[in-house]
Amino acid sequence: MGFITLNFPSPINASVQIGDIAYYTNDLNGVDIVLIGNITAITTYSITVEILDTATRPTTSSFILFSKDNSANVNSLTGYYAEAQLRNNSIVKAEMYSVASEVFVSSK
Repeated sequence: MGFITLNFPSPINASVQIGDIAYYTNDLNGVDIVLIGNITAITTYSITVEILDTATRPTTSSFILFSKDNSANVNSLTGYYAEAQLRNNSIVKAEMYSVASEVFVSSK
């Protein structure tokens, strides 16, 4: 087993993490997707991927994509929770366009 470093002309997607799985395709329709391996290192413009010595390597024109390890990135509410109530105190009809939230683990 070896390693391959893939360099990109623009910054790597911010959601790529070490442990994600890298793939590539040379197919314009994205039907034939080939596994490269686990991402082991990330810089702003490159990723290093663990690859089998016998695996076919991507070319400079290959489309590189990644997926998350769903066993590590699946979570659900286990402890604390929040409850929100939204009210419109106006006498004019109004519509809610969007509601968003952000959570993070602050301690374990």
